[in-house]
Amino acid sequence: MDLSWLEDYLAIVDCGGFSRAAERRNISQPAFSRRVRALEDWVGAPLFDRSTHSVALTAAGERFRPVAEETLRRLYLGREEALEASRASAGTLRFAATNALSLTFFPAWLRGVEQRASLGDGVRLVADTMAACERIMLQGQAQFLLCHHHPAARTQLDSHQFRSLHLGDDLLVPVCAPDPERPGQPRHSLPGDAAQPLPHLAYSAESGMGRIVAAVRGAGGPPAFLHASFTSHVATVLVAMAREGRGIAWSPLSVVSDDFATGRLVRAGGPEWDIPIEIRLFRARARQSAAAERFWSLLEPVEA
Repeated sequence: MDLSWLEDYLAIVDCGGFSRAAERRNISQPAFSRRVRALEDWVGAPLFDRSTHSVALTAAGERFRPVAEETLRRLYLGREEALEASRASAGTLRFAATNALSLTFFPAWLRGVEQRASLGDGVRLVADTMAACERIMLQGQAQFLLCHHHPAARTQLDSHQFRSLHLGDDLLVPVCAPDPERPGQPRHSLPGDAAQPLPHLAYSAESGMGRIVAAVRGAGGPPAFLHASFTSHVATVLVAMAREGRGIAWSPLSVVSDDFATGRLVRAGGPEWDIPIEIRLFRARARQSAAAERFWSLLEPVEA
């Protein structure tokens, strides 16, 4: 068994195909396929159904997935514990955070925690998409994940392996530029109509807020007539495009409150279009480093 085989297998699951996974892993397609075959030979069963246009997990592949994720996470955690035993990186707190929260929430929140106690040898933050942050957590490369959360949107952080704290609340609101001929009124107003769908500045599939918007909008609520005119996983990019009058974006209120105050952006619809969201901090249920456990003990014990 080679550890990289498990990482290859999970990359295919994340990417939905061999080509994209091989590109992410920076390996040629033939070499990548050989390593996947080697893993299947080791398991003793095919993990992927290659008979369809899109790659799908077999029953054996579905059963093997949580084992692979937990094995990698525990191996990386074991490495960190070994480093701690040798007094290397023992006091460093390692966070993953989605891009928006790394800018709007994390600095002030961390400062508030630091006012109560010293955080040890240092803090390391990786800011990325929700999908990338989930991979970082599943592989044990971070101790904590800060992200937006909504119960309708699925995450990869299974409740049997991870737990979380509710740190705050936010609101996803549809925004657009004001109409230049009608001050204070939206240039694009929900719901639009089928004949002329509104330009939608949409989140990509890697975005946690994109998952939330898709899950909530797909579960009901007033119908909207939209077409995706621009896509990005970064909320601040979508907001910048909205300022330019390019369409409607659902943005965290914390990101656009100043734009509302200055009139650069306005609401594109009433409160029925808003999506309440939580700000949550996730961690593994397994015991972590002494520094990470001390940090967790400083937080409000309102556990989900």
